Amino acid sequence: MTSDTTVVALRQPDEVADPLTAVLRNGARRLLAQAVEAEVETFLAEMRDLRLPDGRERLVRHGYGPERLVQTGIGPVPVRRVKLRDRGAGPEGERIRFTSALLPRWARRTRSLEAVLPVLYLRGLSMGDFQEALAALLGKEAPNLSPAAIARLRDTWQADYDRWQRRDLAARHYVYLWADGIYLQARMEPQAECMLVLIGATPEGKKELVGFQVGLRESAQSWHELLAGLKARGLAIPPELAIGDGALGFWKALEEVFPTTRQQRCWVHKTVNVMDKLPKSVQPAAKQDLREIWQAPDRATAEAAITTFAEKYVAKYEKAVSCLLKDRDALLTFYDFPAEHWDHLRTSNPIESVFATVRHRTVRSKGALSQDTARLMVFKLVMAAAKSWRRLKGENQLPKVVQGVRFRDGVEVIQTPAQTAA
Repeated sequence: MTSDTTVVALRQPDEVADPLTAVLRNGARRLLAQAVEAEVETFLAEMRDLRLPDGRERLVRHGYGPERLVQTGIGPVPVRRVKLRDRGAGPEGERIRFTSALLPRWARRTRSLEAVLPVLYLRGLSMGDFQEALAALLGKEAPNLSPAAIARLRDTWQADYDRWQRRDLAARHYVYLWADGIYLQARMEPQAECMLVLIGATPEGKKELVGFQVGLRESAQSWHELLAGLKARGLAIPPELAIGDGALGFWKALEEVFPTTRQQRCWVHKTVNVMDKLPKSVQPAAKQDLREIWQAPDRATAEAAITTFAEKYVAKYEKAVSCLLKDRDALLTFYDFPAEHWDHLRTSNPIESVFATVRHRTVRSKGALSQDTARLMVFKLVMAAAKSWRRLKGENQLPKVVQGVRFRDGVEVIQTPAQTAA
């Protein structure tokens, strides 16, 4: 039997035009429900020994909370929170509560989705355009991403940043400290601002964001304010070694705040600076010559390679040779530390593409963005990147560095009884 109706059924907001997306969302919904159920069963099993006076279990299931949509990378996924009832909690007794690690009580979007918001902001997207832009990725029914919601999220980022800047550092100790400045011309007028960044390595080999503020890269005063602020919040133990570009005002500030910290110049920056003073026809060979210096197995070989480089290029390219020689000692400090750490210590960027990611996501952006907002966005990007930072290789050597054990050419110096007595 055919229908004579001329009414056309329109796609409803919860319908998906792409069958693959529909399959993915349905699968995600089932998997999430199963995972939360497993969490609840594990929690109940741990609490099974808790009984009421009459022998009944104290904790029992109590249905589900209302269904809500959680915004994910594949669009909104409907979920329901499992509810438990504590039958033994009296009027003044403490109630036992269950909190899902997978599905927090007030979660409305995944953390990975929140991480993409500052990226879009820095790429030139205004708050009013978020809903339209994300609808193309997540579906037009994407909830909880209105301009007002984004503004509230920005306020949360500001609170996170303020809390992070006030954190107590009395219990922190960083063996190594990397320093760099991130210039952001885009969207921050009238001049380029620089984000001063400090990353530290703990005695356990973990890398952490230590310091972050707006300042002038070459300004010793800006770096002094950053370092002095860390020290005032409890960072009393100076790092054993600091790594950075020789052009930074950081070094003067470091000598004032942490005078015992040794210095290592970044070979990546040094190579670029030397190449800038050579013609392009000479650069490939010169770059290989420089590589032979910082890849040398010991200090003596590196010193000999520096001498060879100077003799080879000084006649025609004196400025390039002077650029290398002026930081000669500071370029080879890493030989006094464990060889397992050399890959980390020879450059001021110990984590691949950390700073590059921020630069690439902010360069050539258009539109108006205040300095305060730009600082928050970059802070969120760096903190998101920090979750994937690799630990130091040879972390078992870090306690020895902290204890003051000497290393020569990357190998621990073993003191004989005769040497100790002498």
